[in-house]
Amino acid sequence: MRRDERQGGPAAPAAPDIGQGRGAGSGGGSPGGQAGRSAGGGGVPAGAPPRRRGRRGGLAALLLLLLVVGGFALYSWGALKFNYSDGERAGWVQKFSHKGWLCKTWEGELAMVNLPGTMPEIFHFTVRDDGVAARINQSMGQRVALHYEQHRGVPMSCFGETEYFVTEVRPVAGP
Repeated sequence: MRRDERQGGPAAPAAPDIGQGRGAGSGGGSPGGQAGRSAGGGGVPAGAPPRRRGRRGGLAALLLLLLVVGGFALYSWGALKFNYSDGERAGWVQKFSHKGWLCKTWEGELAMVNLPGTMPEIFHFTVRDDGVAARINQSMGQRVALHYEQHRGVPMSCFGETEYFVTEVRPVAGP
């Protein structure tokens, strides 16, 4: 029962419920769409500072990025620090070049011939030290023994195109 009817007065026609939570842009039934936003309406108090949204999300994203970059750096360091195997291969260096767009590395091929008249097996290798690269360039056309370390799982070709890194070179006498 409405208040007008309790007091015995004439019943006023019912006002239509326009914008009571339906449709875009409705702010309740009050003028200006400000229902619930005053100090007593249950929303944000009138004198409260605005909330900072996204600060925790941005911090979490930054921490996640640092964690990923740090993990990648730690993995790269481990892949380059610890070697899977090491050994020597002997043959003739048939190709040796300084390659790369951004990260320049020395890349080469060693032709290993076991028996005369047979096809050589090609050993692809990478040199990171410029001193070793200079000694390989000096010994082109001679039979050499290359000491290498195999680093498996190196994440990028910026460190070298192969997983075999030559650490020293020595000439081999005889056939």
